[in-house]
Amino acid sequence: MKIALASDHAGFELKEIIKEYLQFNKYDYTDYGTDSLDSVDYFDYGVKAAEAVAKGEADRGIVMCGTGIGMTISANKVRGIRCALCHDVYSAEMTRAHNNSNMLAMGGRVIGRDLAIRIVKAWLESDFEGGRHQRRINKIADYENQCQ
Repeated sequence: MKIALASDHAGFELKEIIKEYLQFNKYDYTDYGTDSLDSVDYFDYGVKAAEAVAKGEADRGIVMCGTGIGMTISANKVRGIRCALCHDVYSAEMTRAHNNSNMLAMGGRVIGRDLAIRIVKAWLESDFEGGRHQRRINKIADYENQCQ
């Protein structure tokens, strides 16, 4: 599985922690930036990661900013992206199982290292249940296609 990573300055330190986790667990990833604590706009980096997922260059994406909210909103502007903001393990599991999320957002100023790693692990290891949930995902995709 290949992961697209991105953060703004407020999510940079958390992104570096997640990179270590991915490396240690042999996940392939591409880091779409940012590369420092210098102030940047979350949109510029979140959309790069989301476009990589939408184009099939990455299987999933993980994005981070201060709260995770800006990255979530930005990523979800890209057609085909279902980015879920998660700050607990249960939500991470459920967004995969029920929503087939292809991107995860977290807030670097909201959660700590250990919880973030547990969230990422749960999200990466959880599977989509399909069934009635697929019908709901199809409705989202149909609406999205009508709007563009």
